[in-house]
Amino acid sequence: MPNRTGDARQNRGMKIAKDTVVSLQFKVADATGKLIEESKEPMVYLHGGYDNTLPKIEEALDGQEPGYAVTLALPPEDAFGLRDESLVRTIPKSQFPPGVKVGGQLQGVGNDGQPAVFNVVKIKGPEVHLDGNHPLAGQALKFSCKVTAVRAATAEEIAHRHVHGAHGHQH
Repeated sequence: MPNRTGDARQNRGMKIAKDTVVSLQFKVADATGKLIEESKEPMVYLHGGYDNTLPKIEEALDGQEPGYAVTLALPPEDAFGLRDESLVRTIPKSQFPPGVKVGGQLQGVGNDGQPAVFNVVKIKGPEVHLDGNHPLAGQALKFSCKVTAVRAATAEEIAHRHVHGAHGHQH
């Protein structure tokens, strides 16, 4: 007769640890509780310091199992960082292709010389105002999540530092 206790233990769910793939339902709200974003499909990420989610979220989920739910109040420095006003730029509209619009995103170079994404926040006469900060930078956030699944990551996912397949990254 097979060992049933081993089977039951396997079905209960794997704990979140380094090199596990975690699926979450989540909601992000501002400090007043106003909803900013809510997952329609689960967010799936590779756990273990791969920069696939915020460090404080990983810290709160480490060692947990499917079904675990938590709400974290994150100050700006633990969420999307403090605003960096040096990432706000004003550039002549003549340097942009026709059709530049507020809300658009452009590739540029950040202060560190690395590629960065800049959001077009305002067009005023002959000037285009760009902001390289994350749209939620400088905001305290409430992040609520519920773990829906945990599985071991594949060797390929670990090597590539992100999840592949359903809801993950496709190559």
